[in-house]
Amino acid sequence: MALGPRLDLRQSQSLVMTPQLQQAIKLLALSNLEIEAFIGESLEANPLLDVDAKPPETVAETADMPEEARRTTLEGSPVDQLIGEGRASDDRPLDIDRNALDIERDTGDGQRATDDAAWGSDLRGGGGEEGPGIDERPGGSETLAEHLDAQVGAVTGDIRIAGIARYIIGQLDESGYLPATLDELAEDLGIEVDEVEQGLAVVQSLEPTGVGARTLSECIALQAKEADRYDPCMAKLIDNLDLIGRGDLARLKRMCGVDDEDFADMLSELRGYDPKPGLRYGGEPSGAVTPDILVTPRADGGWDITLNQATLPRLIVNRGYYVEVKGTCDDKASRAWLSEKLADANWLIKALDQRQKTILKVATELVKQQDGFFRHGVSHLKPLTLRAVAEAIGMHESTVSRVTSNKFLNCPRGTYELKYFFSSGVASASGEGGASAEAVKAAIKQLIDAEDPKAILSDDALVELLKGKGFELARRTVAKYREAIGLGSSVQRRRQKALAAAR
Repeated sequence: MALGPRLDLRQSQSLVMTPQLQQAIKLLALSNLEIEAFIGESLEANPLLDVDAKPPETVAETADMPEEARRTTLEGSPVDQLIGEGRASDDRPLDIDRNALDIERDTGDGQRATDDAAWGSDLRGGGGEEGPGIDERPGGSETLAEHLDAQVGAVTGDIRIAGIARYIIGQLDESGYLPATLDELAEDLGIEVDEVEQGLAVVQSLEPTGVGARTLSECIALQAKEADRYDPCMAKLIDNLDLIGRGDLARLKRMCGVDDEDFADMLSELRGYDPKPGLRYGGEPSGAVTPDILVTPRADGGWDITLNQATLPRLIVNRGYYVEVKGTCDDKASRAWLSEKLADANWLIKALDQRQKTILKVATELVKQQDGFFRHGVSHLKPLTLRAVAEAIGMHESTVSRVTSNKFLNCPRGTYELKYFFSSGVASASGEGGASAEAVKAAIKQLIDAEDPKAILSDDALVELLKGKGFELARRTVAKYREAIGLGSSVQRRRQKALAAAR
């Protein structure tokens, strides 16, 4: 067979994503606040777009409507058709169990990590492991670095040492600790270690007391010195915080050389110190979560589901301005630009309208599927997957993924992320249906909160008690859920109860 060049004609079909189609897909994943910012940018870029001053009509759905009445025109949407073909380049799986992620900070200092674990699990005084409550945080937006920087000038008049102190402040983590060593800081600044020590001394003299510490023991020692309570006995106690974590109080008391009454006073004093003083100040001001979807009960027992219109400006095309500008367009380029802006404005309005319909459709199905949760609480939360919702409303699974990303729902029980309503299921003891993992976690927490301090429940005991509540679980599953909600083992909880009783 001879080889040679030749020309062939072939026909093929392919799906091409236009920039507008890509933008429509991205709009689905944005929250209402992100959409508001996007609209603001669009208003600046397109003179034909305007905000309707009239109050918007309420866009609502009801959870008990017949399926035919709840159907929208989304089935014909090019966005859903594209995703249905599985050709969207930015598809990503969102069925991730957040509680399976084990996040811990690596400080590079084994002693620090051990002390933090001991303090967090057994001493919940001061700021505690989770930091101060929301009512304890300053109302302003001042950061820890700003708060400390404002004090440096009043502490030292040496400009060089003040500059070193400000550099150290910039290296502190959110808890107020200094993760870098003095040698590393000296190398970064090109100075001697003794000058870094002087700068660190300035930082450690600032308020809140305890910032600039390199270990938990040093942080507590700084606060004890400030309170004039750093005597040899307290120093010995602070130097051996790991014994508190192990519950070896008898040995610790002997090391300190004090009686039972003095030891109890020392422990009480220790609980009054803040192990993470930097958490009193945030890196950025944290605002309240703004819900995207509002669910309210109706008098007939159903649910009204509406979008939060407070964060969704209603866009219109300024036809009057379009007609005025069109009359002055004499050249072809100007007319082409005006036509392009008009098409962009019409497309954006249509895309936002389609997005609202999609969100309402998904939210309505969620409320329908999780009706027990909205009426009775987390114990009635059912296992639910993205696929189940997608099949029920006739959409692709990845479309539902985008809709439920970064969006929050407000109902009489509080504000929840939409992904909260999707959780894996566990077998029922009766063999009928199943229960949500969130419902199981709530049951485990309820049992542990009510346990007798003298009879701490083991994981095996929890398995039996949960079986009585209708949950068929293995012991390792109970342990996994218990750890996911931040509850220690029976041994750890027994030590915590002992420490609480020692007050």
